[in-house]
Amino acid sequence: MIHTIIKKNSYQDSINLMLLTNAVAATEGVNKVQIMMGTPANKDIFKGAGLYTDELETAESNDMAIVIDTDDEGKVEEVLQKVDQYLQDQSISGASETFETVRTWDRAKKALPDANVALISVPGQYAAEEAHKALDMGLHTFLFSDNVSMEDEVALKKKAHDKGLLVMGPDCGTGILDGIPMAFANVINKGRIGIVGASGTGIQEVTAIIDRLGEGVSHAIGTGGRDLKEPIGAITMIDGIKALENHNQTEIIVVISKPPAESVRKEVEALLHGLSKPVVAIFLGEKPTKHEGNIYQAYTLEETALLAVDLAKKNPIKENYADGDYTVENMVLAEGQRTIKGLFSGGTLASEAAVLISDALGLGSHITNVDGYVLKQDGHEVVDLGDDKYTQGKPHPMIDPETRARFIEQAADDPSTAVVVLDFVLGYGSHDDMASALLPYIEKAVAKAKSQGRTLHVVASVCGTANDPQSYSDQRKKLADAGIIVKDNNNQAVRTALSIVGLKVEDPQKVLVPYEGEVRSFDLTVSEDITNLLNNKPSIINVGLKSFTDAIIAYGGRVVQFDWRPVAGGNEKMRKILSLLK
Repeated sequence: MIHTIIKKNSYQDSINLMLLTNAVAATEGVNKVQIMMGTPANKDIFKGAGLYTDELETAESNDMAIVIDTDDEGKVEEVLQKVDQYLQDQSISGASETFETVRTWDRAKKALPDANVALISVPGQYAAEEAHKALDMGLHTFLFSDNVSMEDEVALKKKAHDKGLLVMGPDCGTGILDGIPMAFANVINKGRIGIVGASGTGIQEVTAIIDRLGEGVSHAIGTGGRDLKEPIGAITMIDGIKALENHNQTEIIVVISKPPAESVRKEVEALLHGLSKPVVAIFLGEKPTKHEGNIYQAYTLEETALLAVDLAKKNPIKENYADGDYTVENMVLAEGQRTIKGLFSGGTLASEAAVLISDALGLGSHITNVDGYVLKQDGHEVVDLGDDKYTQGKPHPMIDPETRARFIEQAADDPSTAVVVLDFVLGYGSHDDMASALLPYIEKAVAKAKSQGRTLHVVASVCGTANDPQSYSDQRKKLADAGIIVKDNNNQAVRTALSIVGLKVEDPQKVLVPYEGEVRSFDLTVSEDITNLLNNKPSIINVGLKSFTDAIIAYGGRVVQFDWRPVAGGNEKMRKILSLLK
């Protein structure tokens, strides 16, 4: 029987409610439980989960909806007690905060008059409106929120450019501003390598490798994954590149992008050739055969980091950064075991794996995305479990192991599976101990395959640094102690998996050639607001997820928490009327 409880005017952010759902879902005697705000989009998720009831019609966007499927009516009260205790614990935790919490933009600006960045993580339907408000107040905008329309993104970025501001996002998962980790980010030492990236886990992987190699990062400016699409035209990336060109502490510039529109790529490349600083560029899916002029082109994220570090240290540039030995001794496979299953929490890491496997299969390096699958060929599968298809109403796989656990079980059930490849992404925002959370499911899958006469091999990489809130060395040790093959990065992990099934990527020997094209003249000046952003620690208005304040405070940033709620209780008609009256 399905029971519905509506808590009026009890707004909580979506991640908090996802974690709350997980906390009560294991209650014995409860078949299903889902806790979300009563937005129209969330009501659709309730329907998809088979948990929709007539009572949900009364829920508004500012109301918490709790739907419980149980055959024991007494379990309803038990779940509600757990919900109340969880929310009370959250309230107690919040009472000891060292930063000010406000409920309006005006009060936020009064509490932090020198604020110059807004970090926005509200639901997507409200995000563009809040971002416009931030820009109107002269704030650079870090837009973590997703589900923002392309039209809104174009309007926001054009407005920001005209005002001399940056819009980082939407769907910008990570960034580093003067040593301060933003949103989901690793703790990276400060240094002389500056990054602009249209890729979240791509930035995390490259910066983590740079840190572990003893170099550091001045800034990592995320642009959002669509910035190099034609309608947007790389507005944020171009402004970010110009900013790093003018930043004295940045000596090397790194550009990271998922596959761009060709016309936009050409415009970005033309700008890069006109810079005074060396550039390392990776356009995921391209397999460059040379370095040209001041642009050093990489095939993998590892190569991107290695090139940047060698340039920073003025080391000789190698012709091939992937000439390592990826073979593993004593690999036993049963007849028919021939495929790789890549189950990733990081979208860019999944894409990189798909590129490498596709290349090794002789299919080229072009990739697509169908229902989160970035590769599905001859039994080989690579899936981005952070894709919207798998995160509707559920925590991201960097936070919660449940979705990957299910896919690990499916991989073990497939008799063709020889290797499972996993990423473990550390840093602020991620699970406290994902190794321990996933190991029971991995061990169960390995044991199941063994009982059927097969050896299931697991290869993992850990994206992290020594200063991350999780212990990088402990995560690696837990995985290795469980018999998992642990590699230093995703590129090495995927090539190791390929070696196990008898496949290999052939890398070209790159040569450095002079640039013989026309060097176009670009206006490389940047606004005073952008200059100030890069030359000083940011002061941040955090609009939405309160957990994002932890890293800001820990690394010397100033922050005020905007305890955001939907205007007019989320009533769309009333919200539009109120916006017209302003």
